[in-house]
Amino acid sequence: MSQDLETKYIAFVEKVAASKQVWGLKSKTGWANADATDNADVAVIPFWSERGLAKLGAREDWKTYTPTEIPLAIFLEDLCMDMADNDVLAGIEWDTKMFGTEADALVVALDILNRLAAINSAITFTNYSNIQEFITEISEEE
Repeated sequence: MSQDLETKYIAFVEKVAASKQVWGLKSKTGWANADATDNADVAVIPFWSERGLAKLGAREDWKTYTPTEIPLAIFLEDLCMDMADNDVLAGIEWDTKMFGTEADALVVALDILNRLAAINSAITFTNYSNIQEFITEISEEE
């Protein structure tokens, strides 16, 4: 990962841990997605830390998609876990040219969970009693 992408990725993790929200582009047919850069058989769903950044992505093929807020607990428990089960990557802070980090969804979830633990964040999950339990389960799945 280039230094610029690494910096954007770390900023994304810090911002979403602090705000407890993630942004994606959604339409009536589902989440915006694209083929992975290195493998056209792998899908990538892009996510952003801010509504304004997501809105910039709603162009060309995605002009009918709407920036949609995703509560962080739902992003981690539902989207990241489902994406991992289906071998779908997470696109992080893509620019208007659809360029950015493409990461394993469990890695993204683990990085965010570790950040939440580091800042002693209070977050409630449906399937886990605390952040550490969630981290342990993801670590076992990796």
